[in-house]
Amino acid sequence: MDTSDKKMGNLKELTTAVCEIARSAGAFLAEERKRFRREAVVEKHAHDYVSYVDKESERRIVAALQALLPQAGFITEEGLGTYQDEPYCWVVDPLDGTTNFIHDNTPYCVSIALRSRDELLLGVVYEPTRDECFYGWQGGGAYLNGEPMHVSVVQQPEQAFVVAELPYNADRYAATAVHLIQSLYGKVAGIRMNGSAALALCYVAAGRFDAWVEAFIGKWDYSAAALLIQEAGGCVTDFEGRAHYLEGHHIVATNGPLHPWLLQLVREVSPRLDE
Repeated sequence: MDTSDKKMGNLKELTTAVCEIARSAGAFLAEERKRFRREAVVEKHAHDYVSYVDKESERRIVAALQALLPQAGFITEEGLGTYQDEPYCWVVDPLDGTTNFIHDNTPYCVSIALRSRDELLLGVVYEPTRDECFYGWQGGGAYLNGEPMHVSVVQQPEQAFVVAELPYNADRYAATAVHLIQSLYGKVAGIRMNGSAALALCYVAAGRFDAWVEAFIGKWDYSAAALLIQEAGGCVTDFEGRAHYLEGHHIVATNGPLHPWLLQLVREVSPRLDE
């Protein structure tokens, strides 16, 4: 980070400001959910949905972040911001868990990360239905509503509470999904699919889950929460175990001790994803 840039001089203060932006967007989501109708939904790809709520949430977030840090570009799920190789970049998911949202299920959230060209600087994820704000910044730790977060201390797979999410790309992921379920079912403490990558990752950071794996996801899905896992003492890599995962789409995240075990499971089939 360029410490000569006064706007970037205090990541803690910047994170606090982003928390307020995320909370405001989350309040908008919660209010719109009260009157939301399924007719407002558009299918972007097979089983991948968007509505006016996603787009309006993104518009509000982008406008607020532009005012906060004008020199930063944007990578956003709905494409309302642009990135032209600026030194800093906001990575925004205005509504992660859209399918949950449109079916009046939880969880869903707002996810905002700030990164330089090669590293994550801060992350904020806000879940309005439980009023939970997960946040942290590089070197500053990870927090939930002001309290420090830490990953779990589970060491044995049979004690692990695992998220094995199913991405939209069923044709290419089916073999991996079947392998993971067969390898995990009846052998770990529990398997879940919660419908929000950002929040599942936050729950790993908070010690609620012990491990998480998903492929074919966007940077907006994982960037903010991935930083929080690392700041909470956990581990995030791609399916090959590489720590430089920021340009990837296949992500494994754990409390640390469970990482070699989960990586081994995905490596047994993951080459098929790129064939």
